[in-house]
Amino acid sequence: MASNVDKGIYSAPQGIEELAMESLEPDLEIEIEDPESVEITMDGLTIEIEPEEETDEDFSANLVEYMTEGELASISGDLIGDYETDSSSRKEWLDTYADGIDLLGMKVEDRTEPWPGACAVYHPLLAEALVKFQAETMTETFPAAGPVKTQIIGKLTSEKEKASERVKEDMNYQLTEAMPEYRPEHERMLWGLGLSGNAFKKVYYDPSLERQVAIYVPAEDIVVPYGASSLQTSPRVTHVMRKTENEVRKLMVAGFYRDIDLGTPSHTIEEVEKRIAEKMGFNASMDDRYKLLEIHVDLDLPGFEDENEDGEFTGIALPYVVTLERGSGEVLAIRRNWDPEDKTKQKRNHFVHYPYIPGFGFYAFGLIHLIGAAAKSGTMLLRQLVDAGTLSNLPGGFKTRGLRIKGDDTPISPAEFRDVDVPSGTIRDNILPLPYKEPSQVLKGLMDQIIGDGRAFANAADLQVSDMSANSPVGTTLAILERSLKVMSAVQARIHYAMRQEFKLLSGIIRDYTPNEYSYDPEEGGRAAKQGDYDMVEVIPVSDPNAATMSQKVVQYQAVMQMAQANPQIYDLPELNKQMLEVLGIKNIGKLIPSIETGKPKDPVTENMNIITGSPVKAFIHQDHEAHIAVHMSAIKDPVLAEFIGQNPQAGSIQAAAMAHINEHLAFAYRNQLEEQLGVDLPNPEEELPRSVEVEVSKLAAKAAVQLLAKNQNEAKAKQAEQQAQDPLVQMQQAELQIKQQEVQAKAQKMASDAQMDQARLELEKMRIESQERIAGAQIGAKAADNKESLEAKQMAEGAKIGMQAIQQERQRETQLEISRNSKSKQKPKEE
Repeated sequence: MASNVDKGIYSAPQGIEELAMESLEPDLEIEIEDPESVEITMDGLTIEIEPEEETDEDFSANLVEYMTEGELASISGDLIGDYETDSSSRKEWLDTYADGIDLLGMKVEDRTEPWPGACAVYHPLLAEALVKFQAETMTETFPAAGPVKTQIIGKLTSEKEKASERVKEDMNYQLTEAMPEYRPEHERMLWGLGLSGNAFKKVYYDPSLERQVAIYVPAEDIVVPYGASSLQTSPRVTHVMRKTENEVRKLMVAGFYRDIDLGTPSHTIEEVEKRIAEKMGFNASMDDRYKLLEIHVDLDLPGFEDENEDGEFTGIALPYVVTLERGSGEVLAIRRNWDPEDKTKQKRNHFVHYPYIPGFGFYAFGLIHLIGAAAKSGTMLLRQLVDAGTLSNLPGGFKTRGLRIKGDDTPISPAEFRDVDVPSGTIRDNILPLPYKEPSQVLKGLMDQIIGDGRAFANAADLQVSDMSANSPVGTTLAILERSLKVMSAVQARIHYAMRQEFKLLSGIIRDYTPNEYSYDPEEGGRAAKQGDYDMVEVIPVSDPNAATMSQKVVQYQAVMQMAQANPQIYDLPELNKQMLEVLGIKNIGKLIPSIETGKPKDPVTENMNIITGSPVKAFIHQDHEAHIAVHMSAIKDPVLAEFIGQNPQAGSIQAAAMAHINEHLAFAYRNQLEEQLGVDLPNPEEELPRSVEVEVSKLAAKAAVQLLAKNQNEAKAKQAEQQAQDPLVQMQQAELQIKQQEVQAKAQKMASDAQMDQARLELEKMRIESQERIAGAQIGAKAADNKESLEAKQMAEGAKIGMQAIQQERQRETQLEISRNSKSKQKPKEE
């Protein structure tokens, strides 16, 4: 509309184009100095055509300034009607919430029913469960060191780890120091969360404070339509705000609200608000503040319609934030509610919903809804018991009309006696006390049963630690805790999720709106590394959704500690102890357990001193590892040190630390030997290698490892031979072996000479036998010749011959036996 008006104002006179075409006219002059403006002179008349003024408003501008009063009135009427409809849809929920506040017993009152001064005490079941929930959750979600920790996005690098520490430190600084209201607002949020089941945080940038803020918004001040499931998908979210005249005026002067006259506040307060305030002990007859409705809604505003790429209207409603005053209906501000860089124009969320126990609709259930009936019944039974005791101690009854007690009828004080005028008979006959009973034990048992069930349901019952055995395994204790705290663990998990969304909004504001440097010197990196740090990490709550309380966390870590004691080689014990100290809330953990990674190289003597005293030690790649190993091994073998260390209760830990450190140097020394075989330096072990590079390095290392193995084996054999040559025991064994060899040789020589002597004897014996045979034959032949004719002579010759043969056979048999004995005696020394 404004664009068409501008075109009508600055359009050229009719017929100017025809005049321009008449080039023969000498009185027409067109001078173009600025391409965006044209000056035409004709017959002394000068016409200046200026460029169109840009009417595009700032993206964050208040669109109310560009809209008519009729359009604003229409928007205000529609939105106030929607708000009234949304409010009426949750009336029953608000009534239950208002009635439940009365059960907290925050307001002390004097009862007049059933008689003046009757018991007005409230059973503390609801207040007890609420206070315990707030205390436990506050300790879990907001420890002394701060509520924030960080999680690295993507690949883990040294730069990201340092950025993570800086972001963690900065966020905790912001929430604990720069935002002093954050902790009180968080505590108020937990109180409202446990009571009503719903609590909201509004996160935004405050121009007056020039920083981010996160304020608590009670559940009764956030109104959504019936059927909405979440803040992100709700078509309308209304935040009911109350501001004084001065606060509204400041915002008008700052240009945040439209500067108009709102008149005086209506001084009205809704009935439910009045009931809630009165039950909390406040006088809420009137409120002199303006009631503002900040409505986050999707609208199709006239003059700001959504267009497609062709410039055509799509009819899609876009997200806006509309602020109006409830009493007068005046619209104070309309602003876009999407990121200017977001082409899809998605709604920006400024609220975070904290639910306690989700139900069927948008609003969750709180302790009022869960144990409100039990608290109400317990209060009723407790009052009956107290009233019964009062009536039993100070009973009432009937007396005759004529019986008069001097003074009045007030109860008699201790040790007090009063005068009585008795008309007739005794006092007993003129007074009839009512038969009041003592407080009923059955009634007390019912109250205890109801309260016990309520405490168990609300998870407010104290765990009987005394019933557990001190020698119970950690797993058994952990199972008991987990079963007892299952409900609270689920609630803590929901709170952890909501806090994560809140920290995400806060970190985005800190990154976008704060200066590009830290307001202090961080431990790592430069001061101007702030926005880059936030891009690399994600901010998450320090709470653990898997453990509701500190005791549960401690038991979990104790179980891990026991496992680490069984297999210490697979655990990072310093890191495990650091995490344990963080759970216990110990400050300055870095001073208690110094980081080995950030240490500096030490000489071997200093390393030995650190090992003995229990300080951390670390080997570095550039050190002389052979020299370090030699010094460490000398200290281990030193008998004086071994004697004193053996008396130390930590002797086992000291020896284990020494051997672990020696293994570090040994690993680096092996790496250096492989590099010598390769002739090049291997990649840094802390760096992650590409797959192709890792494969090539593995192939080269395999060859170098085989060469190194052969070299070390040869050196080991040579060293072993040298050691054996220098060993006195080996020398004695070699001398004994030589002596035994000489004895064997002497025995063999003796056996050879004995065999030769035996052979000579056999030859001589054989020659003697042959000569004897010849002599005997000659004698027998002579005798036979002389007695040729004699038969007897023949017979004698035959007998002699047979006898000689027998003698010869006997001697041969003896000779063979002698030879066999000699051969056996020769074989025995060889076997020996």
